[in-house]
Amino acid sequence: MKLSFLKLALTICTLSSAFAQNTNRVLALFPEGTVLHGNIPYNSDTLKKHLLDIYLPAKTQGKIPLVVFIHGGGWLVNDKYADIGYMGNTVSALINNGMAVASVDYRFASQAQFPALIQDCNQALSFLTKNAEKYQLDVNRIALMGFSAGGHLASLQGLANNNKVSAFFMNGKPQQFNIKAVVDYYGPAELASMPSSEDPKAPEAILLGATPIARPDLAKAASPVTYVDKNDPPFLIFHGEKDDMVPNRQSKLLSGWLTSVGVKNELIIVPNAPHFGKMFDIPEYRDKVIGFLQAALK
Repeated sequence: MKLSFLKLALTICTLSSAFAQNTNRVLALFPEGTVLHGNIPYNSDTLKKHLLDIYLPAKTQGKIPLVVFIHGGGWLVNDKYADIGYMGNTVSALINNGMAVASVDYRFASQAQFPALIQDCNQALSFLTKNAEKYQLDVNRIALMGFSAGGHLASLQGLANNNKVSAFFMNGKPQQFNIKAVVDYYGPAELASMPSSEDPKAPEAILLGATPIARPDLAKAASPVTYVDKNDPPFLIFHGEKDDMVPNRQSKLLSGWLTSVGVKNELIIVPNAPHFGKMFDIPEYRDKVIGFLQAALK
C-alpha cells in the first residue's frame, strides 16, 4: 500500500458522507424497517473508536446469524460507515436474507500500533457474543466481512481464532468464537511481500511501528497467512484485476495457502476493477456473497 492509499481512503469517506442521514450516514441504504442500534460502546470506555452499530432485519424473530463488518482505510482513516457507502446492495441483501450486520470502529494505527487493532476487533466480537440475547444474535453463526485493511483484520481474526493468540486480546486471555465464514475484499495477506514493505511512511510500517522488512517478526505475526491451518473457516475472496494499491497477488497467496491445507475457498478476480468501488457490488457478486454465507451459516 502506497501513500496514495490514504488519498483513496479519504475519497471513500467523502463518498460515504453523501449518504448522510442524521447521525447515521448509511441507514438509508438498508431496507425500510431495518432496526438500528447505533454507537454502542463495546469496551466500557469513552473512545469514539470503540463503538459499533448493529443493524437488524425488521420484525426479527428468534436468533439470527451475524455478519461483522470491518471497514478499510489503510489502518489510518475512515469509519464504520465508509465501505457500506459503495456496498449498499450487498448490505441490503444481507438484511433482506435475515442476517444481522454489526459494523465496527477500531483505533487507527496512528493511535495504537499492532496488535491494538485486532484486539479491538476481538473485543467487539466478545461484546457481541456476551450481549447476543439482547440483540437476538446467534453466537453459533458468525461471519466476518472486511474491506482492504478491514479485509486484513477480518482474515487475521478468522484465521487466528483457533490459535489462541493471547496478544490479540486486550486482557491477554484468548477467546474462541464460532466464526463460520470470512468474506475478504482485497485485504493484505502477507505484509512482508507488499510492494511498500521497505517504505517507513507506508501504512503497514505505521501499523507495525517499523517496516515489515526491518521487523519480519512483527510482519509475520500481523499477517493472516501465518495462521492458516486445516481447521479454519471457508473464505470468499474478492480482488480487483487492476488494484494498484494492494496487488491481487496478496489474495492469490492467501487462497493458495488455504487450498494447500484443504480449507474451502473461492477467489474472484474482478475484471478491470481498481482497489474498491461499486464494481464489487453488482448482482453477480452480491448473489455470490449471499449464497456463500447462507451455506456457511445454515
